[in-house]
Amino acid sequence: MEDENLSLSADTLAILNEFLKEKVDREREELEKIRNKNYKDLHFEEDWQLSQFWYSSETKGVFGKIVQQILHAADVSSTHGFHIALLSCPSLYKTIKDIHDTVRIFEYDKRFAAFGDDFVFYDFNEGCNANNLRQFNQQYDLIVADPPFLSEECITKMCKIIEVLLKPSAKVIFCSGVLVEPWLCVSLPVKRCKYQPQHERNLGNEFACYANFDLDDYVTR
Repeated sequence: MEDENLSLSADTLAILNEFLKEKVDREREELEKIRNKNYKDLHFEEDWQLSQFWYSSETKGVFGKIVQQILHAADVSSTHGFHIALLSCPSLYKTIKDIHDTVRIFEYDKRFAAFGDDFVFYDFNEGCNANNLRQFNQQYDLIVADPPFLSEECITKMCKIIEVLLKPSAKVIFCSGVLVEPWLCVSLPVKRCKYQPQHERNLGNEFACYANFDLDDYVTR
């Protein structure tokens, strides 16, 4: 028995191609609408499956104050060349962006591609890959990181990523659970601070900030 002819007629194929083209065009238009929208108007809900927990308004305000002081202390001539990276802490983006334009958000969640060129997709699991994020090697003057998981593996790999991104003598703020301190402090030259970040929702684990500078002094000024 001969195989049946499964090829489409020219007319049917043309209709199908036109349908697919219109679908792609509609999706492209919707994406452009999102990208052209002011970042202040974009709102994203937490995705608990990705271990996302947004900071409280008070905590976002504190981080904004810290960044303002760091920028003020920087050489005025180099402020525009001052680069900030936010690793897995997207709820800080709007606060920091309102203060300083040169900020990038490194995220696994591709919803944040709506922030355009400020978005960089990354996966912390690639932290030990020697070529991971090499295009951003030693580009950042300040990194704020909040790893999604409180595991030794996650903390260690995040530290590897920070080492790649960070300029020499730059500042690091690492927000995570108190229980990660033994793993974190042997991987990065940071110390636990008195200031404790707060979240919109109460979490079961005690959280802390770790930094390679006197963060508490910036908080209390």
